[in-house]
Amino acid sequence: MHGSPSRYQLAEIGSLLADPSRAAILLALADGRARPAGELARLAGIAASTASAHLGRLVEGGLLQVLNQGRHRYFQVAGDHVSAMLEALPLVRSTQPRPAQLAPAERPLAFARTCYRHLAGHLGVALYRGLREQGWIELGDQAVRLSEGGRDALGAHGLLPDMAEPPGPPGRSCLDWTERRFHLGGPLGVAITDRLLQRDWLRRREHSRALELTPPGRAGLRRLGIPLDD
Repeated sequence: MHGSPSRYQLAEIGSLLADPSRAAILLALADGRARPAGELARLAGIAASTASAHLGRLVEGGLLQVLNQGRHRYFQVAGDHVSAMLEALPLVRSTQPRPAQLAPAERPLAFARTCYRHLAGHLGVALYRGLREQGWIELGDQAVRLSEGGRDALGAHGLLPDMAEPPGPPGRSCLDWTERRFHLGGPLGVAITDRLLQRDWLRRREHSRALELTPPGRAGLRRLGIPLDD
């Protein structure tokens, strides 16, 4: 589904997203992790046979892929481009400012969540802003890269992504649907988020894309100069 879509491809994507159960399955997989059909059925609140039919359509439509491990089958979004689409779609209808008060169930996701495998939400936007303001990332025509100062700063805090040689993995600016501002996506965003999880600065919430900022994480991000709201 790369390249310029035809009207028929757009209509096909729209039909795949139109069913609430299929939408629930896609959102459950939007963090980039792979899940079995039974777990997706439970998360979507539907019968296993119904989930199987929906999964078949999503795979056929190119939005999901199947991972076979022995006798087990797992489902995963087909790539970063699918999760980016899911993250951006709510912005199409968003003509009003974000409400000052979010529903309790929405607050953890709005604060910090995974968009595919990179950090999104209020915390993701704060991280992107802090890295930019301190000159630790450089915005090019095609990609976002770590600067030399950024490599030094992240390395000093154990957050430097694996890189064969500078400038390291590329990133991209990803529009955040809850904040309506940019967070850091692409391989660079994924690599930094992986480091935050490995260092226990962030923790995953079970059965959710929401992420929890730990006390060591809050202290570490403050040392990095990332603006956080108390």
